[in-house]
Amino acid sequence: MMQGVVNLRREATIPLVVGNASRQRQVIDAVIDTGFNGFLTLPAALVTDLGLPWNASDIVTLGDGSETVFDLYAATVIWDGRYQEIDIAESETEPLIGMALLYGYRLQINAIEGGIVRIEAL
Repeated sequence: MMQGVVNLRREATIPLVVGNASRQRQVIDAVIDTGFNGFLTLPAALVTDLGLPWNASDIVTLGDGSETVFDLYAATVIWDGRYQEIDIAESETEPLIGMALLYGYRLQINAIEGGIVRIEAL
């Protein structure tokens, strides 16, 4: 089980360890975004700091229906106590956890400021 908190902006967040193949790691607070079907987004500065290798580019449809191109990078996260290789989409937003990472898990949110966010395997 993983646990986070609802922040003052009413966003469900969890801490997440992100790293590269050289075992360089960084802890981030990521916002859960159930409208995002990818794994995780990170800003360019963090992608650069971690030295993540580029994998590909992908055309994605945003919530407003417009399309844009995201660069995808290879990374490792610690998810539910295990290392998992995932694709990171570079985006100049706060880090977002998408449905690809949440797939196979139950998400529970106590939707008040300071409320507990729980993610557990199904």
